[in-house]
Amino acid sequence: MKPLILASASATRARLLAAAGVTFEIAAAAIDEEALKVDWLRKGYAATDMARGLAEEKARSVGMGWPGRIVLGCDQVLALDGELISKCRTRIDALLLLRRLRAREHELVTAAVLARDGEMLWRHVDGSRLVMRDFSDTFLNEYVLRCAAATTHCVGCYELEGPGIQLFSRVDGDFFSILGLPLLPLLEELRGLALLKP
Repeated sequence: MKPLILASASATRARLLAAAGVTFEIAAAAIDEEALKVDWLRKGYAATDMARGLAEEKARSVGMGWPGRIVLGCDQVLALDGELISKCRTRIDALLLLRRLRAREHELVTAAVLARDGEMLWRHVDGSRLVMRDFSDTFLNEYVLRCAAATTHCVGCYELEGPGIQLFSRVDGDFFSILGLPLLPLLEELRGLALLKP
């Protein structure tokens, strides 16, 4: 069977798959996430529906160009008191968001799907709850300056596998899912699809 297609430009997801010994190719999805989110918010989608829907759209979109191949689509949605938060575009946006998240709990929903020719073969949604500590403004300013890349390419502006872990006082959830990929359930499904040895 031909290798898995990862429908994501996420370096973290690619690192996790490679480290786990999964052979894959990357074909990042080109969908208008913001337009979909606006539409789905109007329709009352919850964080779980949003994450799963975006993962499915990515897998479906990329799969059109790779007939017969199994495509992995993933997405994450952050919810703060019921409000869905998008990725920050600038460091200033990141600073403002992290101030809002400070000393509060938020939910991070991670979804992954496997599809072939537009048909969803497998879906997995995982929720995690994270509590940020009451860090100082000095710490926050230094973090945003030092971790500029993380603040604009990760929803929530943190990378738990790096300095972002210092933002937190408690993390309840699967570590890999928080990084963006529910790795253990995915590996089990890839074995079932004969993309990995049993």
